Amino acid sequence: MNNYVKRFSICLKSAFLFTLLFSNYIFSQNTKFTPPDWSKNSVIYEVNVRQYTNEGTFKAFEKHLPELKKMGVDILWLMPIHPIGELNRKGTLGSYYAVKDFKAVNPEFGTHEDFKNLVSKIHELKMSVIIDWVANHTSWDNVWTKTHPEFFSKNNEGNYFPPVEDWADVIDLNFDNPDLRKEMIGSMKYWVDEFGIDGFRCDVAAMVPIEFWIEARIELERSKKLFMLAEASEPYLHKAFDMTYNWQLKDLMNDVAQGKKKGFDIIKYYAAEKKEYNANDYRMVFTSNHDENTWHGTEYERLGDGAETFAVLCGTVPGMPLIYTGQETGMNKRLRFFDKDTVGWKNDRMRGIYTTLNHLKENNKALWNGKSGGEAEFLETGNDNILAFVREKEENVVFTVLNLSANKESVKIRNPHVKGNLKNLFDSNDSVELPGELSLDMEPWNYKVYFK
Repeated sequence: MNNYVKRFSICLKSAFLFTLLFSNYIFSQNTKFTPPDWSKNSVIYEVNVRQYTNEGTFKAFEKHLPELKKMGVDILWLMPIHPIGELNRKGTLGSYYAVKDFKAVNPEFGTHEDFKNLVSKIHELKMSVIIDWVANHTSWDNVWTKTHPEFFSKNNEGNYFPPVEDWADVIDLNFDNPDLRKEMIGSMKYWVDEFGIDGFRCDVAAMVPIEFWIEARIELERSKKLFMLAEASEPYLHKAFDMTYNWQLKDLMNDVAQGKKKGFDIIKYYAAEKKEYNANDYRMVFTSNHDENTWHGTEYERLGDGAETFAVLCGTVPGMPLIYTGQETGMNKRLRFFDKDTVGWKNDRMRGIYTTLNHLKENNKALWNGKSGGEAEFLETGNDNILAFVREKEENVVFTVLNLSANKESVKIRNPHVKGNLKNLFDSNDSVELPGELSLDMEPWNYKVYFK
């Protein structure tokens, strides 16, 4: 009788697992994940906790939340908050992306309670918070190396190895192992259920199987609707993610700033993007982030005198603008990645630029994300250095003109969109009556944004 009960129990468990897996498969085949409604007019801000304050803690950063709210930030993306591995560590403090324990908090930042309080404060200010998730690899001394060594990839000698040769402080995880997938999803779910976070920014997302991300999102959204950002640009990732990196535009801006490309190439890019991505695939647009800043140079190194102009471009083209820690203070230094290197906070005109753009995006439907906003219609300027486009949604209009060169340029734009009473965004919101054409003499890297 006991053997019969045991066999019946095993069959019941097998049937349950099959039903769960089959239901997840059917769900993934028939469900198109959509971004949460609150993200439709959002701006995202990347928080480098270590470098944000002298203390480098959650409590110290918490004091800056009202400033970010005032600046019009909606989503806070926190770089990895977990303990950092010590074995084969780089630098004195190591890389955030060498995670030692997926369910623990980096003691340099504070405690679990400190993090929970931070999330609560963010939500009190009507902002959302996502955390960086490093699913592809761990530190060499991650707790799983002792409890679940079978989770890791091994070479012919049976040893762990980095996923990329230069990433010597981390080791590769083996996603062919279904138990790893289950444990990883469980770890992600812990932060959703216990701390109330609103989503994830997923590191090197294209290096992890898309099937895992789909499975993860199905399971995670049993708890709440989430916002998912992939650190990748591949269109297929939108099967599981709301937003991908617009590295293509970033590269184009660098080339235009350095005289290798013209504004016309940006028009060609957006024509190609419409064929590769769906209307509700959010793209994250940016002039900097932690990787760009540290490894490729600040926006001022790469974009020169055009840094402010390209920030305006990112604030008005289709996509969700990203601001990286310190950009609002005009930070012109590369933050060290593996050591303490606090941002030198000061007053700078960039804070006002970002604030103006962010509030326009919040209130003007033409700039909203995905299907909620208006497409960019690029206008004929007769000048390869002048980029002009208009976005419309319902009664909302945003009309942007940028001189993407170090030369003085003149332009005349004739178009039905250039008509009516519009306000000048960066000139005290003064009204301008446009008769169907606009003539401008533009200084190097000058820009104009009109709206109604």
